[in-house]
Amino acid sequence: MNVDTLFESLNRELTANQSRPLNPAETLLLRGIWQYQTYSQIAEEVGYSPGYLTNVVAPELLHRLSDLIGQRLTKKNCRILLEEYAISQSHPKPQGRSQPLISSPGLNPNQAFTLAFPSGPIAIDSPFYIARPPIESQVCDEICLPGALVRVKAPREMGKTSLLLRVLDRAQQQGYRTVYLNLEQMDRAICADLNRFLRSLCASVTRELQLEPKLDDYWDEDIGSKVSCTLYFRQHLLEEIKTPLVLALDELHQIFEYPQIAKDVLPLLRSWYEEAKRVPIWQNLRLIIAHSTEVYVPLQLNQSPFNVGLATQLVGFTLAQVQQLAQCYGLNWSDGESAKQLMAMVGGHPVLIHTALYHLSREEQTLSQLLAAAPTPTGIYHHHLQRHWTILKQRPDLLQAFQALQRTRELIYLESSLAHQLNSMGLIDHFGDKVTVSCELYRQYF
Repeated sequence: MNVDTLFESLNRELTANQSRPLNPAETLLLRGIWQYQTYSQIAEEVGYSPGYLTNVVAPELLHRLSDLIGQRLTKKNCRILLEEYAISQSHPKPQGRSQPLISSPGLNPNQAFTLAFPSGPIAIDSPFYIARPPIESQVCDEICLPGALVRVKAPREMGKTSLLLRVLDRAQQQGYRTVYLNLEQMDRAICADLNRFLRSLCASVTRELQLEPKLDDYWDEDIGSKVSCTLYFRQHLLEEIKTPLVLALDELHQIFEYPQIAKDVLPLLRSWYEEAKRVPIWQNLRLIIAHSTEVYVPLQLNQSPFNVGLATQLVGFTLAQVQQLAQCYGLNWSDGESAKQLMAMVGGHPVLIHTALYHLSREEQTLSQLLAAAPTPTGIYHHHLQRHWTILKQRPDLLQAFQALQRTRELIYLESSLAHQLNSMGLIDHFGDKVTVSCELYRQYF
């Protein structure tokens, strides 16, 4: 869809709903999101500060558009959901078909759920979350232990954030305080400066806990930002709330791109974990760190938070889990044959599975039709694939490495940093120190 046509349509809809049309800043931001740019990249191009776009323009824009289309928009799902909305407006389905109601097995049979396009984390009360035992119970049990540290590793779109939401919900039920921070939302300028990063971390946690910010009372350049940050967490946060605090740091791999910062931040997290062994108040801090790739920042063994605590790794759905999810979407795949056909194309990739089942439940096409078009520009995965292609084009080294994998079905060795980054995108699977393309969809499309 032409982006200018879409913007005209959105402005008409906003005006018709007694809301104002898009202003210039919102229009520029939405164009950048359309091109899968980061907020910092957009800001650099259009001349706004990254903080203004991230903290002022984006929340208001996404809130207004969410109200307009009746679904929660995020930066990640914005383009997909707006295009879906525009298509539904120009080609309306017969009444009752645009958003079918699905009865979820195992719940009240009289309770139906409006079927929404699967994008972003799965809400706590959603019937479409598929547990992957024993990870959920292991992590929930671990955060109940004094001074716990949990590491959740998985490629992007494998369900890390959905898992974190459920762990935090369990913690709240235990009477704990919880804070969720996504490091992907931090400005590049903050991530590149240790002092600014740690002050931002303290300020964000303080705000989430609804406490009075007192950074300047604890920050002392003579003792350094790491000690200042540690004193702030201990004396102002932990001693103030007097209950366990579960701090979830999502997308921690973002700081791997800043080795000098990572070399200070990662040992700091490790030191807080170690402090719990000798200082009781630190036992109230329970850390969960989620990341998409292995750390490729050199650290001494006794400084890394990646060799202590509970390590978990999310993997793709099994055949039984795909069948279970199909049932949630109202499909009868009990014989397993349809699930096997879909997995032959996309493996157990949760987002790709969800997307296929969503379209099939709407009876828009048969499974055979969906699979035939899947690796083409007209398939249901076009935007997902195009996003990966945009990243690969910007990184010739990654593209060259991935193309080398496509030329063979044998396991091959890739240089570690390239393998880590391709794995974080979900494009490859590791088998020991060798890798291969993760699913047939990627092999055929690229």
